[in-house]
Amino acid sequence: MNIIDLIKSAFLGLVEGITEWLPISSTGHMILVDEFVKMDVSAEFWNMFLVVIQLGAILSVCVLYFHQLNPFSPSKGREGRRATWNLWGKIVLGCIPAAAIGIPLSDFMDEHFYNSYVVAGALIVYGIAFIAIENWRARKRSELAVERPRGAHFAPTAAGRAEQDADFGAISSIEDISYKTAFGIGCFQVLSLVPGTSRSGSTIIGGLLLGCTRAVAAEFTFYLAIPVMFGASLLKVVKFLLKGAAMGVNEWGIMAVGLVVAFVVSLAAIRWLTGFVRRHDFKVFGWYRIVLGIVVLAYFLVVAPALGLA
Repeated sequence: MNIIDLIKSAFLGLVEGITEWLPISSTGHMILVDEFVKMDVSAEFWNMFLVVIQLGAILSVCVLYFHQLNPFSPSKGREGRRATWNLWGKIVLGCIPAAAIGIPLSDFMDEHFYNSYVVAGALIVYGIAFIAIENWRARKRSELAVERPRGAHFAPTAAGRAEQDADFGAISSIEDISYKTAFGIGCFQVLSLVPGTSRSGSTIIGGLLLGCTRAVAAEFTFYLAIPVMFGASLLKVVKFLLKGAAMGVNEWGIMAVGLVVAFVVSLAAIRWLTGFVRRHDFKVFGWYRIVLGIVVLAYFLVVAPALGLA
């Protein structure tokens, strides 16, 4: 077993665990990392690894939100179990658009769109989108503040006003998401088929535009990832096996290390993001995406050719 490859796998797990949940595109980061962190594996295994490693990140959602997602919890009464099944219905409905379009187009998208220029363009475009949407929400919040009734009777507490100003929306809890809204957010998830878009980024944008608070948009994004990423991983594994490929001890070790690290790091990343979005907007991620997109373009258009790496 190659110790250096295991260290590289741990680093990739670290990158995956952070970037899978922040709306900054794990693919964009993986393309950059792939330029500097090469592993001694086949191209078939590498393509599968980039998807299957996401299972570690997805398992962190299952752990952190086990109670909310478990309809058989003994602490839930009839209404609680019904609400949980209802939530799963919305999750499944929200995944249908991505499955219906993503499965038949998977190979086509990988062949024609999985390149640095598409990734860089998506990073920049959706970075601008995040900034524009947050500016629009800020104007809307200001308009609502002007329309708010005056007087002590209507005045919120200081803490309530601060939280309300930091994050607002007509849909302020997961239970408030309708089936129509869930399907709409799922349609935005289809955008993430373009590499560099970010699955979490596209669904969060959809949630914000459809009236969710940032916290609700982020949480529903976590839930949508479960069936989507399990399905994507299963599809990649099946394709890997159908090509007659096999995994040796080194590949199994690489996969295990990457999954475990991605799982542990994701636990911290999700906790951090859920706290962050209650007090801050997504502009910082928008600016980060724009800068990263420019870096990707600069590297592949200027640096790599100059060094003879292109």
